[in-house]
Amino acid sequence: MKKTACFLAIIIALTATSCQGKKDKTMDNSTVKELDLEKYMGTWYEIARYDHSFERGLVGVTATYTLRPDGKITVVNQGHKNSLDGKLSRAKGKAKLPDPGEPGKLKVSFFLFFYADYFVLELDENYQWALIGSSSDKYLWILSRVPDLDENIFSQILKLAEQRGYNTNNLIRVKQHQQ
Repeated sequence: MKKTACFLAIIIALTATSCQGKKDKTMDNSTVKELDLEKYMGTWYEIARYDHSFERGLVGVTATYTLRPDGKITVVNQGHKNSLDGKLSRAKGKAKLPDPGEPGKLKVSFFLFFYADYFVLELDENYQWALIGSSSDKYLWILSRVPDLDENIFSQILKLAEQRGYNTNNLIRVKQHQQ
């Protein structure tokens, strides 16, 4: 129960933001026009994120996605508290694609039927990195298939985020296990 308490806050925070109805007009949270869910499945390493109470202190964070037979996605988020050898915090949830006409706009839930936005804003053509946000400017993640994303690629992703109106100075680099 305690393991999921940390990630339970993610749903409450994202849901509250999604329900605000007020949107910052300077933000571009448009999503990718194409998303091959099968290619997107697997493990992603969290390279950088905005600070949130539900992930505060977590390092070595990964998100693993598995396509289910019913078309939904099993989501497993996990990270270590304060150090790469720290206590493992793990949360299992689900995601869905509500509108196939908008493949980059998924919904994710870690608690009952409360879903939050999971917007694939930018995606490498080979599915090696992704920029993830929501309908709010309060959430931003940079994900990679490898724990040590090339700095040139990281800089390119930062520029894409800045062009969308995100303040990349607020991103926290996430310490990862090295391969």
